[in-house]
Amino acid sequence: MLLAHPVVLQRLVTEYETLQALHAENGSSSAEQRMQDVAYTLCVSTGTRDIDAALIAARHQLPGARPEDDSLLAAG
Repeated sequence: MLLAHPVVLQRLVTEYETLQALHAENGSSSAEQRMQDVAYTLCVSTGTRDIDAALIAARHQLPGARPEDDSLLAAG
């Protein structure tokens, strides 16, 4: 499986979190649509099927991540 560059992943995670906050704040449909687009891109980029798994996978691929720490994955 091809892996996205960490810079790309960081941008996607940051954009998703920003859009999520904007949508929660004002419920704009454009923020909702863009958030869904970014979520899809994150899922494709990380080989996952849902945004929660994609965010976890992306964060584990970012510089400074501690891959041996899977505590986020065990909470389920």
